[in-house]
Amino acid sequence: MKINLTTLGCPKNLVDSEFLLGGLKGENVEFVDNPLDAETIILNTCGFIQGAKEESIDAIWEAVELKKQGKCKRVYVTGCLSQRYPDALKKEIPQVDGFYGNRDISRIVQELTEKLDLKREILGERLLTTPRHFAYLKISEGCENPCTFCSIPGIRGNFKSRTIESLVEEAEMLADRGVQELIIIAQDTTIYGVDIYGKKQLVPLLDKLSSIKRIKWIRLLYTYPAHFSDDIIEIIIDKKDVINYVDMPVQHVSNRLLKNMARKTTRKDMETIIKKLRQGNPEIALRSTFIVGFPGETEDDHRELVDFMEDIHFERLGLFAYSHEEDTPSYNFPNQVPDHIIQERLAELNDIQTEISSRFNESLINKRLTVLVDGFDKEEEAFAGRTIYDCPEIDNSVFIKSAGLTPGDFIDAKIIDCNEYNLFAKS
Repeated sequence: MKINLTTLGCPKNLVDSEFLLGGLKGENVEFVDNPLDAETIILNTCGFIQGAKEESIDAIWEAVELKKQGKCKRVYVTGCLSQRYPDALKKEIPQVDGFYGNRDISRIVQELTEKLDLKREILGERLLTTPRHFAYLKISEGCENPCTFCSIPGIRGNFKSRTIESLVEEAEMLADRGVQELIIIAQDTTIYGVDIYGKKQLVPLLDKLSSIKRIKWIRLLYTYPAHFSDDIIEIIIDKKDVINYVDMPVQHVSNRLLKNMARKTTRKDMETIIKKLRQGNPEIALRSTFIVGFPGETEDDHRELVDFMEDIHFERLGLFAYSHEEDTPSYNFPNQVPDHIIQERLAELNDIQTEISSRFNESLINKRLTVLVDGFDKEEEAFAGRTIYDCPEIDNSVFIKSAGLTPGDFIDAKIIDCNEYNLFAKS
């Protein structure tokens, strides 16, 4: 049985796929990268915003067309899109052999193995799809933050933390397989543990993970600013392997819009956190995301966001056009911003961030930095790696023209050149 599993969307989806692959692994199963080589195609979809939904639907139709042509026998769909729109998908694309959500991977594995008549090897195993030297650790499921623009709570359900013991056990297993960079993810990492321990437990978790000596970098993503606490700053200072990198989605800085977004924070709150982070960790890299064109955003709100960007200088930043999503409170908000205005504002912010990124990268020239080698890049004809300032897929790369490097190597490299989004180095 040849199976192709394609993952769309965020790292949280990727982790689901890795557990799905591990659950399907068996003596009569071969996983293939190319859908054209597969008897069974499984699509793990994203249904978060309009662009992601369109990408997922296109992928489903492409797989269905392969089935129609006789190039594969079965197509199954799982993930956020099918969790969000199960009835509509069944009606519109009946050629799919089965639709599943994303809230119970073990049940999905059980049903698929029965339908495909698979003989499984190990229950609950995780089959990594990332390079062996880094992996994501998903510390909780679901979300209970009431952000009015977000569909995630309705898709992934209520917030549910995993136990510290189970996460440490999984991290040790990952370390045994060669993982050296552990990337902490959840819908909101800062509130981890409240539901099962009665108080936030991210710092105790990080403390235990940092005791795993084979893990050299622990990277922290999705830190919700309303729940950010001083002890997170302190552990980044105290623990060398909890690296100087924090991803904190700000979304906006207009207090009026933040209130309408139900973000439970203010511009002053976020400025205080950022000031503390930079005072405690002068070398820290801050990543954030902004939403452009939230309903009611005025030109004054936009200018406030511009001023904030130019004042704070985020080392890494993602900018997104507001997506008008049904089943979210903001869908029916008045004063929806026209798309052409959103695109104009987005373009301006992108230009500003490009300049900020360029200046930051230029400041690194002639410095020696630790670089984690990810692999060889054929286009650049050089090895590609990352500094502590860069998360896989979303941030910069460092290109090193050197022989004898291996993915997973930590090397001391001198930065010799840059552009706005990449660094060039020699070892």
